[in-house]
Amino acid sequence: MNPTHNIKRGVSLYSYQYETFLRKMTLDDCIAHAAGLGARGIEVVSEQSFTNFPDVPQAEVDGFFASLEKHGAYAQCHDMFLDTKLYKHRKLNVDEMVASMQRDLRFAHRLGCKTMRIIVNTPPEVVVACVPLAEELDIRMGIEVHSPFHFDHPWILRYTELTRATGSDHVGYIPDMGMYIKDYPPVFRDRFLRMGATPKIVEFILEAHKARVLPDYVLMDIRKMGANPVDLQMAETLRHNIWSNPRRMLEFMPWIFHIHAKFYEIDETGREPSIPYDEIIPVLIEGGYTGHLSSEYEGQRHIEDAFEVDGREQVKRQQQMFARLLGETV
Repeated sequence: MNPTHNIKRGVSLYSYQYETFLRKMTLDDCIAHAAGLGARGIEVVSEQSFTNFPDVPQAEVDGFFASLEKHGAYAQCHDMFLDTKLYKHRKLNVDEMVASMQRDLRFAHRLGCKTMRIIVNTPPEVVVACVPLAEELDIRMGIEVHSPFHFDHPWILRYTELTRATGSDHVGYIPDMGMYIKDYPPVFRDRFLRMGATPKIVEFILEAHKARVLPDYVLMDIRKMGANPVDLQMAETLRHNIWSNPRRMLEFMPWIFHIHAKFYEIDETGREPSIPYDEIIPVLIEGGYTGHLSSEYEGQRHIEDAFEVDGREQVKRQQQMFARLLGETV
């Protein structure tokens, strides 16, 4: 570990979703691969990794711990999802949402996770109601600040206001690096071209993204250019793939427990062409961040129509990039 920081490396098992779904990798395979890269902090998506969640057989939990021990890894974060609709005719009420989140806190505790990712659509009142249980179980809850949200978005500001008022150190943030899309992802561009996007309109959208033009204006302009449905679909992605200044994290650093290190590809040069990790990691070091950088590969869905997905290779490349940027001796 570099003496100038105490940032740790991990992997979200979400990165292996393609291989897991196709039964190319078992849970043990996923843990072995991550730990073998020096990324020993394991982030769990329970619906992906265990059967019959939340009523997971104890034998599977025991197997999870056996794999962690065998490969020198440890459970670090549990990703919770809040299904807000109980039935087609109504949404969950607040008490039901609290019960759902408390269920996930208990499952995170069962897995030995000390951090739980709160999906961004979770009402802050629900999080506040779960603070006592989180403190009892010693699990830090972090809302995922996920694009198109950012630290100055009204939803996140309201979350900040209500959760800070609790005075608890068990509630905070998990920034997702997908809110730092500095350049439009090449895998997105290439997929839209394969789908039939108009090359000159694609170039217009790329330039508009670089210039930070509001998506509504881009859509208006490309309609005048004769955009087809695929062109319009590509332009709509500008709403979600935002650029926010990474230095904004500095003010919130005392409450940042975990980092979702989103990436769409690591190219042959060892870089993420759309997310500037060479700018992001120095901010984390400057801010004294001591949590994990958890690889979250999401490029598979953008290439699977034309190329063989290799999540293992992509995670490996990102972890090698992290080791270099963190100054590790490997």
